[in-house]
Amino acid sequence: MTVELHLPDLPEVPITLGPVRPSVQRRAAPWHLRLRDTLSSYLPLLLMALLALGTWWLVKNTPTAPAAPETTAVRSDPDYTMTHFVLERFDTTGRLRLRVQGERLRHFPDTDRTEIDSPQFRAFAPDGSVTVADARRALANGDLSEVQLLGGAQVVKQGPQAIEIRGEFLHAFLVTEQVRSHLPVRVNQGRNAWQAGGIDYDHGQRRLDFKGPMRAVLAAGPAAR
Repeated sequence: MTVELHLPDLPEVPITLGPVRPSVQRRAAPWHLRLRDTLSSYLPLLLMALLALGTWWLVKNTPTAPAAPETTAVRSDPDYTMTHFVLERFDTTGRLRLRVQGERLRHFPDTDRTEIDSPQFRAFAPDGSVTVADARRALANGDLSEVQLLGGAQVVKQGPQAIEIRGEFLHAFLVTEQVRSHLPVRVNQGRNAWQAGGIDYDHGQRRLDFKGPMRAVLAAGPAAR
């Protein structure tokens, strides 16, 4: 069976088209303007790169402080010892100024300190007088001119005005002929004797100062006729 469809005829509608305009091409900007725009876009990045490069160059070429030399720890134990020794010191003219002897000597480099067991000192002054000192133990400086005498200490200045100082602690300066102590001492000079809580004696200044409580025994002079 065949079916046929018939559509009605549609009316014609006229369409009017305007004139077709030709396409207009934009004129390219000059090269220097394009270069300026490009540089303007990348200028911040260039400045940051230059700043980073300058900072790296400064760090690379800045002189650094020299490294501190490695320090060797100073020994606290004796660097040398001597037993049954005798030491002598001479002045520039070759004259004997100091003789030291003892049973044992220990030198400590950290403080340049010398310890001596059973020391005996003999110091010779330019005028020929002699100072003798001894104790059970002594602590001395590097050149042995300053000595701390410990235990049964005594210092004897020989000569016409001989003086003897005894105590458990005496600080003797053998070259300058001085003796000091903050502990009790006993002093003998001729027939006179003193006991005091301390002493400051300077042979060069002819000065003898006692400290603390003092007791003196003075010999009476000849009776007047």
